[in-house]
Amino acid sequence: MPSRTRKFRGSRTHGRGQKAGRGAGFMGGRGNTGLHKHKYMSVLKYDPEHFGRKGFKRPQKVVKEEKTVNLYEIEKLDTKNIDNVLTLDLSALGYDKLLGVGKIKKPMKVMVHKASKNAVEKVKEAKGEIVLV
Repeated sequence: MPSRTRKFRGSRTHGRGQKAGRGAGFMGGRGNTGLHKHKYMSVLKYDPEHFGRKGFKRPQKVVKEEKTVNLYEIEKLDTKNIDNVLTLDLSALGYDKLLGVGKIKKPMKVMVHKASKNAVEKVKEAKGEIVLV
């Protein structure tokens, strides 16, 4: 199909009207252009939460992530032999909670701030004990 440009030589808009020849002229801009101006009613109707802040961020001094350790990892840690009982102080090593993934083979006394139910059961099965500090 041949070009019609030659037909419109001397015409300012080539038959497209005042704005239509520009890029995205009829649409009022591409993308999110004009959401705060001429497209504001569509924002209110279809995406009312587009502008502004949502929610809040907890202060970092309030947020504390627990440092956890699993059962299969505690046999590798430094244990002390007190009164012929293997003793492990996880709170002194910087751990907050003992989790129950894995198995424990030796009976040992574990001191920790928190422990999961599963971890307590598995340590008792191995004839050990957990002391919550």
